[in-house]
Amino acid sequence: MLISSNVFLILAFIVYLLFMVGIGMYFYGKNRTTTEYFLGGRKLGSWVTSMSAQASDMSGWLLMGLPGAAYLSGISAGWIAIGLGVGTYLNWLFVAKPLRQYTKVAGDAITLPQFFKNRFRDKSGIVSVVAAVFILVFFLFYTASGFVSAAKLFSSVFGIPYLAALAVGVVVVVSYTFAGGFFAVCWTDFFQGMLMFFCVLAVPTMAISSLGGPSAFIGQVEAFNPNFLSMLVDGATNQPYTLLGIVSLVAWGLGYFGQPHILVRFMGIESPKAIKKSRRIATVWVAISLTAAVVIGVAGRMFLGDILVEGGAQETVYITMVTHIFPVFIAGIFLSAILAAIMSTADSQLLVTASAITEDFYHAKIRKHAGAQELMWVSRICVIAVAVIAALIATNPESTVLGLVSYAWAGFGATFGPLVLCSLFWKRTTRQGALAGIIVGGVVDLVWAQLSGGIFDLYEIVPGFVLGLAAIIVVSLLTPAPEKEVTDEFATYRECID
Repeated sequence: MLISSNVFLILAFIVYLLFMVGIGMYFYGKNRTTTEYFLGGRKLGSWVTSMSAQASDMSGWLLMGLPGAAYLSGISAGWIAIGLGVGTYLNWLFVAKPLRQYTKVAGDAITLPQFFKNRFRDKSGIVSVVAAVFILVFFLFYTASGFVSAAKLFSSVFGIPYLAALAVGVVVVVSYTFAGGFFAVCWTDFFQGMLMFFCVLAVPTMAISSLGGPSAFIGQVEAFNPNFLSMLVDGATNQPYTLLGIVSLVAWGLGYFGQPHILVRFMGIESPKAIKKSRRIATVWVAISLTAAVVIGVAGRMFLGDILVEGGAQETVYITMVTHIFPVFIAGIFLSAILAAIMSTADSQLLVTASAITEDFYHAKIRKHAGAQELMWVSRICVIAVAVIAALIATNPESTVLGLVSYAWAGFGATFGPLVLCSLFWKRTTRQGALAGIIVGGVVDLVWAQLSGGIFDLYEIVPGFVLGLAAIIVVSLLTPAPEKEVTDEFATYRECID
């Protein structure tokens, strides 16, 4: 599609992008402290919390990576969706309220590393510094996945070079995150989550209708490849899934307990009483959206044929379907849903990374007496710096969205998931155990991801999570019990939960 012949499509994108940037400008003057910039002063309501958490969770892979996998393999790509659906519910059920209450009790912590530091009375700051390092490393790749999605979107739709498309996506995301902070990120995520939900339902519905309806669609899939409708066979290779393969896909659900950009939403909710409503909204949103994303891929294979099988083009199946189904301006709105998915995650990741660098490096180690205004500007500079580095990682046009997300998701899940759970539910956890869990989980994940063959084909989050948890338990039991001050605070927090 050429820019000159798609004025209305460009107009739809511009209107959408200006709306997002406008939200950032609106909240620019409302951030006076880093607590407001990074956590919104803990004033989020149920709908904004739930939609923001799930929109920031799904990223560009909801409309690109997952449909692309289903386009190649059929509904068996849904094993990932099952894991994510269960993980979403359990995270809201077991982590949301305890984390909201404990971070408030433990020195009103506004970042995950700061919570660990306060929780374990880590006067040296080593736990928070190591945690911040891992956040920086993994979020660089996670944010890069969003930028890759944006670049592929602009490049596919407008026919502009990949690097130019990448630059456009980076500038837009950085602009409103830089200006508006947490409030801007959450409110843009709310609108983006609503748009994503509508579009992810509408596209497969229209495609299946054009194929003759549900019965005719299923008949076409069966005629094309019966394995496309089997959860136990990979439709791309026609080989049965092994237990190792299924475990690897479902294990994506483990990652939720350690995702800083999702956990920070729990920390920012206005009232713990609102969490139950948020959980219901989030669970329904995720279940429907993930199911629809898989259907998009399968319907796309029937609708488009094999034109996207080669060269990683399968991740543009949603884009290609939209441009074939809808009039130009309407297509622009539906394609904006990809921007919504991309930006709702990338902005959150930039903000969480900037908060870790600002609070846990700069404020804690370099300028302990820095004023609120200084920290605000350091935070905004960090947003730009992290975005630039992530953009450099994303300059490889051969990168796949799902590959980058998979790497970062496992890293966070293995590094922080076990410690988040132990921090909230086991008062015997010690500072030494916390440090051991972060290091072992993170390092095992990084090393395992570089190996292949046999047991090493298991998704790295599984060994990383299990060994990280084991390290916390073993080291905590081998080191002196926490001081009375720590256990008393734990008891106080538990009273708030009960």
